[in-house]
Amino acid sequence: MHRGLSRISQVWRRSSFFQFVTLAVLIFGSRSVIADWNYVPTGSMKPTILEGDAVFVNRMAYDVRVPFSRISVWHRGDPKRGEVVILHSPEDEKRLVKRVVGLPGDIVAMQAGQLIVNGEPLRYQPAKPETQAVLPQPTQQDHVFVTETLGEHAHAVMLSRQPWRQGDFGSVSVPAGHYFVLGDHRDNSADSRYFGFVARHRIVGQAVGVLVSFDQDRNFVPRWDRFFSTMR
Repeated sequence: MHRGLSRISQVWRRSSFFQFVTLAVLIFGSRSVIADWNYVPTGSMKPTILEGDAVFVNRMAYDVRVPFSRISVWHRGDPKRGEVVILHSPEDEKRLVKRVVGLPGDIVAMQAGQLIVNGEPLRYQPAKPETQAVLPQPTQQDHVFVTETLGEHAHAVMLSRQPWRQGDFGSVSVPAGHYFVLGDHRDNSADSRYFGFVARHRIVGQAVGVLVSFDQDRNFVPRWDRFFSTMR
């Protein structure tokens, strides 16, 4: 009787272990293939994304991949101009959040903070007041906030009032299979101006919204108005 109970107990423990392993694989596998989230510790995408935002990532926006790999088994599409993407940096493999401004074959440049794509300067409009209201007053005073339109995406960017700090660059041609990405905080972003073009396989997925947000400068107080907000 005792041996029988002991055997049943062992079988149950093994079963529980395998159930746990299966559940873990499903959970982490789904994060690797279907959807994920990305915590943003820096301000390179302000005012669109703030420090302390946790961004929801649609990993199936462009590809369905083998779990825990970069191998695509179903190519669903390619990043479009103006979309916010999650990528592995060509410099150090860190996961970054940036905006696509140049597609394969595009010629991109920036003069005095104004983007020029394929010879056409982008048009800018003053950003809505609420765009900068989420930022500290000194930051608002030191920057200019404008609305930039890339493809179908109209979004706010911020530029320093000190022209010598702006990250202008001359015309560059985006090679096949690569993308040119920038941060919306144009004077404080490590992006393609520094680490170069981003190969297609390095793009993890599309950032589509903010799940939760906590103010790092105020002891991580929740920013309730940013919870479950959509990305522009």
